[in-house]
Amino acid sequence: MSKLTKEERDSLPDDDFGLPEKRAYPVDTKARARNAKARATQELERGLLTPEERNEIDQAADRKLQEE
Repeated sequence: MSKLTKEERDSLPDDDFGLPEKRAYPVDTKARARNAKARATQELERGLLTPEERNEIDQAADRKLQEE
């Protein structure tokens, strides 16, 4: 998984993010979707995300992971 450049990140549609309103947790690839789920769990445990935000990230990531 390569790091997204600012230009690449800016060009992603909102639905390629776990938290589209913040454009956070990109889920444009399966690798990034898995990473978003892992990071969301860590951030929830640290108190930096709400359970609702984590669920939103998980749902977006799961949609990407179910694609063929």
